[in-house]
Amino acid sequence: MVTTRALLTARENITDTVAARAMMCIHGGAGFGKTLAVNTCLRALEPGEDVRKITFRARPTARAVRYELFTALDLAGEPPRHPSEFDRLLKTALAERPRTFLVDEAQWLNGEAFEYFRYLWDEPSTQLAIVFVGGEGCHTVLRREPMLSSRVFIWQQFTRLTPDEVLEVIPLFHPVWADADPEDIAFADQHAAHGNFRAWAQLTAHTRTALARTGRARVDQELLRWAFSRLA
Repeated sequence: MVTTRALLTARENITDTVAARAMMCIHGGAGFGKTLAVNTCLRALEPGEDVRKITFRARPTARAVRYELFTALDLAGEPPRHPSEFDRLLKTALAERPRTFLVDEAQWLNGEAFEYFRYLWDEPSTQLAIVFVGGEGCHTVLRREPMLSSRVFIWQQFTRLTPDEVLEVIPLFHPVWADADPEDIAFADQHAAHGNFRAWAQLTAHTRTALARTGRARVDQELLRWAFSRLA
């Protein structure tokens, strides 16, 4: 775990969003560190903050969102069968105390699902903060929903690490890079990792294997080329 500018910004943005009981959207490409950053920042607010995580893997209906919330809130009994009764139950539960929802993989949400979160958040009795985290599709859908997007308190986009950030951050990421030549780190980023933290994690694993098998003490470009051959 290393501290990047994006992580520091996320920490500040999430803290302000939770304090305001507001909604925010963190979006960006796959592997840029969004979910890790958000989980880390929200974990730092516990146990004082009741954080519930919801992850969607397909395009959910409002009915599916209700059931996910029922599970996330650990509500007792069977889920109500009728939408109006279900809504009353959820509103009552959300009015009990302040809560924060982390809605991960939010690019899978459609307008109906986003609108249901807005419906719950708009209820005067609920004390709800919501952090939507997802790919660029999340940002696109949210922007198409003016009733919801106008209520988003903070927008934050995660982008690739710049070449300067790579040279600053990657030596702190893992010991194999700590004493590596900066030219070799730049070479690895240019040919394989491309400023993507997930790609750097994969490359680091293969580089460790190469070092162990060759008995070399330090990374070099020959060794890196072997690691590159294992990446798509």
